Amino acid sequence: MKHNDEHEHREREHHQDHDHNHDHNHGHEHSYSNNKVIAWLKHLFMPHSHGHQQAALDPNLATDRGIWALKISLAGLLVTAIFQVFIVAISGSVALLADTIHNFSDALTAIPLGLAFWLSRRARNRRYTYGYGRAEDIAGVIIVLMIAFSAGVAIYQSILKIINPQPINHLSWVAAAAVIGFLGNELVAVFRIRVGKEIGSAALVADGYHARTDGFTSLAVLAGAIGVWLGFPLFDPIVGLGIGAAILGIVWKSAQDMWHRMMDAVDPEIHAEFKHTASHIPGVMDVHSTAIRWLGHRLYGEMHITVNCQQTTLQSHFIAEEVRHNLFHKIPSLVEVVVHTDPCECDEKIEYHPTSHHNFMPVAE
Repeated sequence: MKHNDEHEHREREHHQDHDHNHDHNHGHEHSYSNNKVIAWLKHLFMPHSHGHQQAALDPNLATDRGIWALKISLAGLLVTAIFQVFIVAISGSVALLADTIHNFSDALTAIPLGLAFWLSRRARNRRYTYGYGRAEDIAGVIIVLMIAFSAGVAIYQSILKIINPQPINHLSWVAAAAVIGFLGNELVAVFRIRVGKEIGSAALVADGYHARTDGFTSLAVLAGAIGVWLGFPLFDPIVGLGIGAAILGIVWKSAQDMWHRMMDAVDPEIHAEFKHTASHIPGVMDVHSTAIRWLGHRLYGEMHITVNCQQTTLQSHFIAEEVRHNLFHKIPSLVEVVVHTDPCECDEKIEYHPTSHHNFMPVAE
């Protein structure tokens, strides 16, 4: 059984020395140096100081990148939503109001997620022996509830406008606000999704897809403004209802994703790679009882490997260490894995697993 924390630290140091201790030669980017605005935006959304692998292998760096992405996206969405507030005030568009409420809600989801990233920095202790990574998943649940609330507000306001219709003014500004809402949300979506995938954060990726859907609802607002301009005033609250329904669709999909995380579900391909990598290490005769789960944006795993019973304990230990070494390289988000070595059962007179009757939860391979 491999429980020693120093193994993890040595593996991480080896990864960083092996893969990332090199110069970053990005001469092609200096062509933007004549345009300071473009260079600043490129550095903001595509910083080249750290790549995907390094962000995944360094827990602190991954957390820092997550917090950094939340700060940038929060600022972007707030600017977009505040601009839309002024247009709602002068136009009275309920569809734009629904979209604005959703944009504010989307911006505020950065708060619980940011707190979760901050909490995940705390070291594990005797009470929280796995650390505080689960806080990120709890934040995801809070985000789903906030999105559901914004859907309810949008639907309620749209129904009120259908019952008591009011004229919409300044349609050109409504259209402009809708286009800006789409562009702002799409930029944030691309940013969140990219960083979320880099660090393995399902909550951040889901929040990115949420922002992308918000962008398309902004285009729906544009369609509503065009409908009103063509002489169909009820088209605006009807579009507002459609936006509310679309948000409910996001709630359903996001709730499914967070359910999977809370129930320790992983992509079957990750589990297959987990087992496949270990089975191809020299000296490993079989791999079984494998399990892997997410805690926030980090993976924890365990497995049993079968080795030759004629080997010494030290030889079996080296095989297990090689398994760990290769798993850390192959699955960058893996932060810890426990490898138990079993001897091959070549002697029928020996009872190799005298405590097997205590195993109540067999694992389906």
